[in-house]
Amino acid sequence: MKVVIAIDSLKGSLSSMEAGMAIKDGILAAKPDAEVIVKPLADGGEGTTDALIEGMNGERIDLTVTGPMHTPVDAYYGYLKDTNTAVMEMASAAGITLVPDSEKNPLLATSYGVGEMINDAIQRGCRNFIIGIGGSVTNDGGIGMLKALGVRFLDENGEDAGEGGQALAKVARIDVSGMNPLLKECHIQVACDVNNPLCGENGSTYVYGPQKGVTEDMKKTLDEAMAHFARVTSETLENDYLNTPGAGAAGGLGYAFLAYTGAALTPGIELILDAVGLEEELSSADVVVTGEGRLDFQTAMGKAPVGVARLAKKYNAKVIAFAGSVTKEATACNKEGIDAFFPILRGVCTLAEAMDPVAARNNMTATVEQVFRLL
Repeated sequence: MKVVIAIDSLKGSLSSMEAGMAIKDGILAAKPDAEVIVKPLADGGEGTTDALIEGMNGERIDLTVTGPMHTPVDAYYGYLKDTNTAVMEMASAAGITLVPDSEKNPLLATSYGVGEMINDAIQRGCRNFIIGIGGSVTNDGGIGMLKALGVRFLDENGEDAGEGGQALAKVARIDVSGMNPLLKECHIQVACDVNNPLCGENGSTYVYGPQKGVTEDMKKTLDEAMAHFARVTSETLENDYLNTPGAGAAGGLGYAFLAYTGAALTPGIELILDAVGLEEELSSADVVVTGEGRLDFQTAMGKAPVGVARLAKKYNAKVIAFAGSVTKEATACNKEGIDAFFPILRGVCTLAEAMDPVAARNNMTATVEQVFRLL
């Protein structure tokens, strides 16, 4: 029997690989002769960098960059030396959790630190990038990131237009001559799970702006400024990504990646499954094991475990999911390729007791062993 494990993290309890290894122990207790492969799993959002560093023998690179409110912050990314790949989350440098609600200011918040992370990785030799862009606190159209990469944004007087959302309307001319030339050698894949265009009522400012401090009276002005920035970009670079799905992600950072770096925007789960080479292993698997902290209706809407299940079904493998807890609505997962799912709790306990890493690991291993005794 060949079993392939790809389970998302149980947040607050076990990382993707820790959960995977606990499952492996349970399988081997029931089936000592089984071939068991453990792959890291993430969806391109929070935790993706950690999952791929741990699961692909990567190196964590710590660095200090310019934070969203222009003060230094500690950030990090993953360096996968074997493939010259950098794995990073823009939230590490410009995330919403870095700024208290009382200090959020979309007119000033900058994505500059994201560009600094990319530059650092390029200097380290990385030419392949996997970048998650969820959880941003910026609404600057990616101007900050692009400035860090060497692009100049000038106002009508030829002066620097500044940073943050307030700079968008001031951009009269764009000079890309100083852009890091090594970017042309780079293959950038952006994990993006939203389809919003850059502007309009479904765009970055109207939909995601309020959580970043955009007030009702700011929306129209900021949205028009974003559209102006896109027009000047389009005239300069002779491309048009204004209405491309995902352009509005991360306050327009999706647009910046598309227009200036030639990046591809890909659903996070697809990108990660490809990066870890899961399909190659699934092609010969008898059983596939997946799961996450809680299986519910949202899981069935396309979260990581369902992404694994759909891929596994291409090869007619049985798919079993394990979770810290399941809801009544989790039965929707059965229609999406998960043949059976099981909660791992083995007795009445408090939430804190259930989430204790040692308890979670033991519960996972014990539950998996009993399920695999049936197979």
